[in-house]
Amino acid sequence: MKTPRLTDIDLSLEMADKKAYEHALDKVQLRLLRLQQHHYHKRKRAIIALEGWDAAGKGGTIRRMTEKLDPRGVRVWPIGSPTQDEQGRHYLYRFFQRLPEPGTWAIFDRTWYGRVLVERVEHFASKAEWKRAYDEINEFEKMLIADGVPIVKLFLHISKTEQLKRFQERESNPYKRWKITKDDWRNRRKWSKYENAIDEMFEKTSTERAPWTPIAANRKWYARVSACERVADALEGGS
Repeated sequence: MKTPRLTDIDLSLEMADKKAYEHALDKVQLRLLRLQQHHYHKRKRAIIALEGWDAAGKGGTIRRMTEKLDPRGVRVWPIGSPTQDEQGRHYLYRFFQRLPEPGTWAIFDRTWYGRVLVERVEHFASKAEWKRAYDEINEFEKMLIADGVPIVKLFLHISKTEQLKRFQERESNPYKRWKITKDDWRNRRKWSKYENAIDEMFEKTSTERAPWTPIAANRKWYARVSACERVADALEGGS
């Protein structure tokens, strides 16, 4: 199995036009709805984990992924900084609390991989802690898969130039300004460190049963359809 790398991702990929995008999205959304119904009746569970650069479009992708689903059967977990209570526990604790119930899906908007990404780069975790986390995460996912819970892991990748464009758009749009923070600009200044952390994350945690799928996200229409198709493909294969 080839390990993905950021430099191998073709960021020029895009949909032909809006009509093609809407047709492809409708088609894959129907696939996801049928899969959700199948999982509900079979009492199956699934985890969909999304990581990506700031402003890569995770929220918009999740909205399209869940748009046609029955909201009773899917839970979206936006993951931010751990609470004070969570900080006093193992970093995987809060994810154990959010695992899907029988017949449902859990979608994570950022994940336990924060340990080897932001916590590594920003020195919120020591070197010994984030290095140890690769094995801990692999065992965590191995345990879930053995218990019948497939894990679909997506990473939305954009170029540094595209990120700047989206940051500037958010700052100039009063309806989007809340999406941009000082932390986003601070993280951007450490782009190369994040690139190294991401590629090492791929290398250490892209396993045969839980591989990483990078999504070219410079073009939002393409990213949304591609991410939804990857989830449908993975869950159909495990049905």
